[in-house]
Amino acid sequence: MTAANTAHLSVVPAGPQAERKRPALGGTWTADKLMGAEFPPPAWAVPGILPEGLTLLAGAPKVGKSWLSLGLGLAVASGGMALDSIPVQAGPVLYLALEDTPRRLQSRMGRILGGQPAPAGLTLATECPPLRAGGAQAIADWIKANRGARMVVIDVFAKVRGNNAPGISPYEADYAAMTPAKLLADRFGIAVVLVHHVRKAASEDFLAEVSGTNGLAGAADTTIVLKRGRGQADGVLHTTGRDVDEAEYALSFHAAAGAWQLLDGPAVDHTLSDTRSAILRHLRQHGQAQPPKAVAEATGLAYDTVKRTCLRMAAAGQLISDASGRYGIPAEGAPAVPRVPRVPQPGLTSNNGTDHEGQPGDHAVPRVPHDRKGGEEGSLDA
Repeated sequence: MTAANTAHLSVVPAGPQAERKRPALGGTWTADKLMGAEFPPPAWAVPGILPEGLTLLAGAPKVGKSWLSLGLGLAVASGGMALDSIPVQAGPVLYLALEDTPRRLQSRMGRILGGQPAPAGLTLATECPPLRAGGAQAIADWIKANRGARMVVIDVFAKVRGNNAPGISPYEADYAAMTPAKLLADRFGIAVVLVHHVRKAASEDFLAEVSGTNGLAGAADTTIVLKRGRGQADGVLHTTGRDVDEAEYALSFHAAAGAWQLLDGPAVDHTLSDTRSAILRHLRQHGQAQPPKAVAEATGLAYDTVKRTCLRMAAAGQLISDASGRYGIPAEGAPAVPRVPRVPQPGLTSNNGTDHEGQPGDHAVPRVPHDRKGGEEGSLDA
């Protein structure tokens, strides 16, 4: 027998030990058994907006993410009204305020509560080790000690992310960083919210504004992006996910109470009037037709809002457009001829995709329900 053959045979285990080391598939179903199974509906921390699972809540610095997440935590812990209008089921909440001090937390809660008693069901902590260095286990221990826990908020994610493993791509690093939080959410069937930042550059797709790679949004079950508008509404909440419909919600921020309030009707109903005025004012001052991106950068408005509004203003005869997609003010005395809107093209499902990849969101394959008691065996102590 040659040395090469000996080396080859030496790395092939034999006998019962080989059987034990072979990886096996997990969570397997036959199609008929899966379709005949009954699963409980997903639990909601905030019905219609924040389901169980891993949620990435992103927004620009000082936009009000911490006020929003703390307000939601107080509402869920007390069983009150989230966003001043959505009734929520009461249950213990863990809020990791990793950029705050106890004094600041006390001040903020005082403003939000407005004289109401603070709920005993809300636990606050200002320190937590990285998730992969004991943080996930510490959170799991709290969940097990607080029966019926509804939500965990980590503000901010960067504080518990930890270091990236060497030699992996940025996408893999982002996805791996989310995994401990994802395992917590799936194993215990609760909402785990990671507060995060958005990049400076605006984008037509709000998911593309989340700071980092697509690995973050890809690992999350739900992604929520909070933006401040310049219209009558102070903010717009963009949501999408596996168990939530893609939607936009108009919010109003009451600074004195430190509270976000959900406004009735579509977000565009609250932002359109002032948005149109800002666009017209800028184009008159500039004197030349401009593309929506340039208008958005000059006015500070969100690009997707400007693009949508310009289309509607052109259809209404308030603006004119040329073949290159630039918009301008109609000449004085010229009849306002409404422009026929172009057929919208479906957006890509990933920043890394091409024109031949992905499917429009309304044709997405439904997510296969998972066993809430499942999870990755051995990842956290039972």
